[in-house]
Amino acid sequence: MAMNELVHNAAALEPELDWLAAVADAAVRLYFGHECAVDDVRQLAPPALEPDGSPYARVAQDLSFEERLVLILALAPQLRPQSLDPLLMKNAQFDRGYTELGGVTVAGHGGFWPTVETAAFLLAGGGLARRFELQALLEPDRPLRARKLLDLDESRSGGNLFAAPLQVHRDCLATATTGVKPQPAFGGGFPAVRLETKLEWDDLVLSGEILEDVEEIRAWIEHRETLLRAWQLDRKIKPGFRSLFYGPPGTGKTLTASLLGKATGLPVYRVDLSMVVSKWVGETEKNLAAVFDQAEERDWILFFDEADALFGKRTQTSSANDRYANQEVAYLLQRVEDFPGVAILASNLKGNLDEAFARRFQSMIYFPLPGPEERLRLWRQAFSGKVRPEPGVDLESLAAEFEITGGGIVNVLRYAALMALRNGTDLVRLQDIRHGIRREFRKDGKVI
Repeated sequence: MAMNELVHNAAALEPELDWLAAVADAAVRLYFGHECAVDDVRQLAPPALEPDGSPYARVAQDLSFEERLVLILALAPQLRPQSLDPLLMKNAQFDRGYTELGGVTVAGHGGFWPTVETAAFLLAGGGLARRFELQALLEPDRPLRARKLLDLDESRSGGNLFAAPLQVHRDCLATATTGVKPQPAFGGGFPAVRLETKLEWDDLVLSGEILEDVEEIRAWIEHRETLLRAWQLDRKIKPGFRSLFYGPPGTGKTLTASLLGKATGLPVYRVDLSMVVSKWVGETEKNLAAVFDQAEERDWILFFDEADALFGKRTQTSSANDRYANQEVAYLLQRVEDFPGVAILASNLKGNLDEAFARRFQSMIYFPLPGPEERLRLWRQAFSGKVRPEPGVDLESLAAEFEITGGGIVNVLRYAALMALRNGTDLVRLQDIRHGIRREFRKDGKVI
């Protein structure tokens, strides 16, 4: 976020927090019968928001009075915790806090943390009708929760909504402060890493037929809302898109997934299957659920490399372990099928995947070894920067002679460029290119 936008965010939130303080003061005065300048907290109009003034303004501008107050109340412990200190008052008769003010103790937070009960006190006082109206505002399909502004965990309060702590959703908090949504940290609890590339769509070297199949996925991402909502096809087809990329290593499967995300503006996360699969019962589902939950929430593309390790053919149930493994695969297949976003599974061999799952793909795209024409484009791309081949290097001959993948050509470029640096030049020698090719072929047990 640019610095001026941070300033705009702060400028929008300062009067918003002042408004919350004024509403809280008025609510206390009215409830306890003290002198007050208003008869109803709704007479205290919220500050004006400039639609394009800040990310927070764009989030809050179309919320109702009640929704906006609940949102800034949830943000207050993070932005100005001392503003809620007046609600720490004690009931002298019982030597404890006032039940009607709500509030909970949160580890690491020394002040007052509001609950839904706190919002009810500010908006409803002791009125049941307004209390019920607030309850309706917090239903999952209403803006505060449907737009992921609040993250209410009723399980912490025994299923009692009004006792639930008011937690602002992490993405909303980021929007209201830095404006940058936090990226989850790769690890056991989140076994996925974001894929990014410096290449562009025009750098994708695929045959026309394969590129057309890839374009179908791009078109789905760009037009899915029109297809499902405006054309009302959501009653007939599921919202997700599942594609299988299969073919030899180094043929562009991972790059294609990365470029799909870059071209459409969607983050792409590659799931690390070695961290997903666990020997402990239930852990695999738990690990994968952590990825799917965030992917659904944030509209990510999920990329499962070497997917046959996770979605492979089920075994004969000769033991309890086999039965559980098959149940595990069945769960994962169902979760992928129900995923409303784009899921891409990559495999070297199409036949390794479970047949029941293979039928559920919207597309299956084969990435073959590049032909002479594609190889020539790849060689030319490899030497399109500052690193140049020495005079006499015939890229057309290299493309025609050696069946090598795009990934292999990049490895050859890396080796030959290092040799050029060792020789104190920026010209790559033919002998180093050919030696790099031999190194790549040896990886597959080939000899040239």
